[in-house]
Amino acid sequence: MPRSSDVVVVGAGVFGAWTALQLRRTGRSVTLVDAFGAGNTRSSSSGATRVIRVGYGAHLIYSQWAQRSALAWRELFRDWRQDLFTRTGVLWMARDYDQTINDTTATLRRLHVPFESLDRSALEQRFPQFNFGPITRGLLEPDAGVIMARRAVQMVVRQAVKQSVDYRITAVTAPTGAGAIDGLAASDGSRLTAGTYVFACGPWLPKLFPSVVGGRLRSTRQEVFFFGAEPGTQRFVPPQMPAWTDVAGGVYGVPDLEGRGFKIGLHHHGPPFDPDTGERIVSDDALQVARMILAKRVPSLEHAPLLEARVCQYANSGTGDFLIDQHPDHDNVWLVGAGSGHGFKHGPAVGEYVAARLSGRGSPEPRFTLNAHRPGQERRIS
Repeated sequence: MPRSSDVVVVGAGVFGAWTALQLRRTGRSVTLVDAFGAGNTRSSSSGATRVIRVGYGAHLIYSQWAQRSALAWRELFRDWRQDLFTRTGVLWMARDYDQTINDTTATLRRLHVPFESLDRSALEQRFPQFNFGPITRGLLEPDAGVIMARRAVQMVVRQAVKQSVDYRITAVTAPTGAGAIDGLAASDGSRLTAGTYVFACGPWLPKLFPSVVGGRLRSTRQEVFFFGAEPGTQRFVPPQMPAWTDVAGGVYGVPDLEGRGFKIGLHHHGPPFDPDTGERIVSDDALQVARMILAKRVPSLEHAPLLEARVCQYANSGTGDFLIDQHPDHDNVWLVGAGSGHGFKHGPAVGEYVAARLSGRGSPEPRFTLNAHRPGQERRIS
């Protein structure tokens, strides 16, 4: 039986869920569908935590979007009387030659975001848990922190349903041919019809639209590890331990939250990964890398027990920029994705931008267009 709405959004990850909610707030009727459900383990929006920060080097649009999105997240948590954000602060570790931290300092100052610049002596005094090695300076964004990812995206979906979005767990087939499409066949036997279709399905975008997206986006295997500190210590929980990132080193960390353990994430892109068929068993090689990082950066955890590990994926563009554009062959289809390992925090702003573009308001951001994404590009977003 056909189910009709103004917009069908495919994918209930953070981009799709916020897009559905923001579209509904403009008065449109919206159907939101996901093949496995919001926050499912296969999605790029699953997992325990995501870092929320404003600093983005010289990339002002991402800092502005992060700042605006943080307000929307806090408003959502207030509405549901459940705060899923922990103010840990975020510490950028840098070397003398690192221009990113200089650009970040300038951007935060421009946006009136509080920050502290720390030299090596100040870093060692404030955060004795770390061995800073080649790190010579740092930047602390004290109001930044960590969001509980899976629960947060599920809360967005609950808010959307509360505001009369029709949410369904079902898979859809990709459109074929050319021109405006008139419906999507769903795995539950129904047909979803709408004036506009938004595909915000992360690592599945290249699989659904291989001829358009396949060469521009790729899904990579990423591994994260949680290690246990010695009993009775508070050195690895906030406020003693911030979330942190070593951009040049390709690694980030999250303090122990809810007793889960000290998280180490490997930010360098892993091998290609299929979100449907990929086995989510961590590799011995990645575990050894994580232990090497611990031994070098947090020596007291060198022999800490591994409490938990998981395999997820990044849905990457070459540059790290998002993809938000109309399908070139279907004028009522929009493609939204390429969170590229940093997109979760921006969910509210992405949804707001998509809603504006569908309303004909505002100008397209050139870096989000299909034409801006090409194979072989160098990543520029950290």
